[in-house]
Amino acid sequence: MHRYRSHTCAALGAAHVGETVRLAGWVHRVRDHGGVLFIDLRDHYGVTQIIADADSPAFRDVERVRAEWVIRIDGVVKARAPELVNPKIPTGEIEVFIRELEVLSEAEELPLPVFGELDYPEETRLKYRFLDLRRDRLHQSIVLRSKVIASIRRRMTDLGFMEYQTPILTASSPEGARDFLVPSRLHPGKFYALPQAPQQFKQLIMVAGFDRYFQIAPCFRDEDPRADRSPGEFYQLDLEMSFVEQEDVFRAIEPLMRGVFEEFGGGRPVTPTFPRIPYRESMLKYGSDKPDLRNPIEMQVVSEHFAGSGFKVFASMLENPGMEIRAIPAPGGGSRAFCDRMNAWAQKQGLPGMGYIFWREEIAELTVETTVQRSDGVVTSEKVVRRFPSGAGPLAKNIGPERTEALRLQLGLKAGDAAFFLGGDPAKFVDVAGKARNVIWAELQPNEDWKNEFKFCWIVDFPMYERDPETGKLDFSHNPFSMPQGGLEALNAADPLDVLGYQYDIVCNGVELSSGAIRNHKPEIMYRAFEIVGHDKTFVDEHFGGMIDAFRYGAPPHGGIAPGIDRMVMLLADAENIREVIMFPMNQRAEDLMMGAPAAPTNEQLRELGLRLAPKG
Repeated sequence: MHRYRSHTCAALGAAHVGETVRLAGWVHRVRDHGGVLFIDLRDHYGVTQIIADADSPAFRDVERVRAEWVIRIDGVVKARAPELVNPKIPTGEIEVFIRELEVLSEAEELPLPVFGELDYPEETRLKYRFLDLRRDRLHQSIVLRSKVIASIRRRMTDLGFMEYQTPILTASSPEGARDFLVPSRLHPGKFYALPQAPQQFKQLIMVAGFDRYFQIAPCFRDEDPRADRSPGEFYQLDLEMSFVEQEDVFRAIEPLMRGVFEEFGGGRPVTPTFPRIPYRESMLKYGSDKPDLRNPIEMQVVSEHFAGSGFKVFASMLENPGMEIRAIPAPGGGSRAFCDRMNAWAQKQGLPGMGYIFWREEIAELTVETTVQRSDGVVTSEKVVRRFPSGAGPLAKNIGPERTEALRLQLGLKAGDAAFFLGGDPAKFVDVAGKARNVIWAELQPNEDWKNEFKFCWIVDFPMYERDPETGKLDFSHNPFSMPQGGLEALNAADPLDVLGYQYDIVCNGVELSSGAIRNHKPEIMYRAFEIVGHDKTFVDEHFGGMIDAFRYGAPPHGGIAPGIDRMVMLLADAENIREVIMFPMNQRAEDLMMGAPAAPTNEQLRELGLRLAPKG
C-alpha cells in the first residue's frame, strides 16, 4: 500500500465496503458522540467520515487530534445505516472504521476558521491566504479557474489558434496605465517595463507570419484596485488573427465565450447570439458602455415634451445648445413612496434630485380637437374625448395632461408605472442615469431570479478620440493602435470627434470582459492618428519604433481581443470581488500581506543596480 493513501477523500463508495484503505488529509472537524468519535477528513478532492469507538485500537490517538492537523489513517470501509446516509457528499453512503492513525503534522491555534464560510476581515484572510484557500467556497473557485483556463486552451486549439509566449521584460509603452519598471543591473540607469499587455508583440507575431496566436497572458499595470480589477497583475486570454475583419473576430470569440459559460455556468441561460450595440446608442439607452442587459429598461430622449412647457427648469435648460432631457422608465414603480425613495437616492449621488411622473389607475379625460375626413371627402373638425391613466407628481402638474400622456405613450408605460427624468449636458449626468437605471430595476424586482443568466453583447463603433473636459485637448478614447473607420481619408477630412474606430468591447451582465480592435497596420495612418492628439513622428518612432519598423516590411490586416480571465471566472463563480477567484491576490493598497511585498531593497541591491533612494518627504 502507498505510504500515505490508497484513495482520495472523495473516492470511496458503496462498492468499497469491506476493503481496508488508507487515507490522508486535514482534520476538518472532530465530533464526540458519547464515546464514539467522528472525524471529517478532508483533502483537495472531498471529505470522508472516519469513525472510532472504544474498541478501536486508534481511539486514544483520535482523542488528541485537533482541527487542521494533517493525519494518515488506515481503516475498513463500512456502509452507513440508511437513515444516516448523507446525499450531499460523494462519500455519504460509507464511513471508515479507523484501525491506525499517524499524525503527519500538527496545527497551532488557527487565526481564522477553515470550517464553514464565516465572514472574516479581509486583511486577516489575505495574510493567512494559505488557510483561507482551504475554505470550501474559495477552494472551489480556484479549481473552477483552473478548469476554465484548461477549457479555453482546448477550445482555442480546436479553433486553429497556436499558443506562443511573449516577453515579460520589455520596453515602456504609453498604453493608458502606469508601467511597473524594473531596473537593469547590466545597464545602470536604464529600466525594463513589465508589459501592460502583449499588444505590440502580438501584432509583431502577425507581421512575422503566424496566422492565429493566443496565450493566457500575464499583464501588469500600476493601477488602483476595484472590485473587478486586481492591483498589479491580471491574466487575459490574449489572441490575434491575420487577414480578418471585425466580424471574423466576432465569429471566432463568440462561440468560445458562449461555450465556456455554458460549460461552467451551472445551467444558467447564455445569450445565443450576442447583439451589436453602437457605443453612442449604448450610452443613450443604458447610460454605460458596459450595459447589464438582464435589466430591460431603456432610457430615451424626451426633450420635445419639455421644450416650451410649464416646467421652467427643463424648458429654460433646453434653450441652450447640447442640452437634453432623458427619461428612465420604471415599470411597476408607480407609487409616490418609490418615487420619493429614488429621488432621495439621486440626492445622495450629488444631484438636486430626479423629476418623476407616476401614472395612477384613475382615468383622466382630455378633450382634444381633431380633423376627420368624411366618406364624401369633406374634412371637418371634431372634438374628441380621450381617456388615459392620470399622471401624478410635480412634473405632471407643471407640463399638463397632454404632454404627460405623450410621454407615457412614447415610453410605453401604463397605469402603475413611473418615469424619472434627468436634464442638462448628457456627458455630466449619463453616469448617474446609468446607475439609476440599475437601481430602479433591482428595487422593483420581487426576487433575484432575473440575475440567473448570462447576457452578452458587443459594444462597437467607439469614437477614436475624445476631448479632455479639463484641458480641452484631444486624446485617444480607446486603443491607439486601432484602425479608424474610413482610414487615412477620415483622419484627414473629418472632425476627429466624429471618427469611429474598428474597436469593440465584449460585455456580460454589466462587466466589461475585454476590449479589442482591428489594428492599424499602415505607418502613415498611425503617424496621422498620433499627430491628431499632438504627438509627432519622433514620438511614435521613439515609443513604438519596433512595430512601425515591422509595418514597413509587409504587415497583414489583423485584429484581436483579450478577454480577462479573472473577470470571466468572477462571473461564473458568482463572486462579488475579483480577489475571490485569484489564488494569491494583493489587498486594496496593492500589498501582499502574506509575503510582505512590496519591501524595501537592501543597500547591496541598490549598489548593484546603481540606484539611490530619494529621502522621504
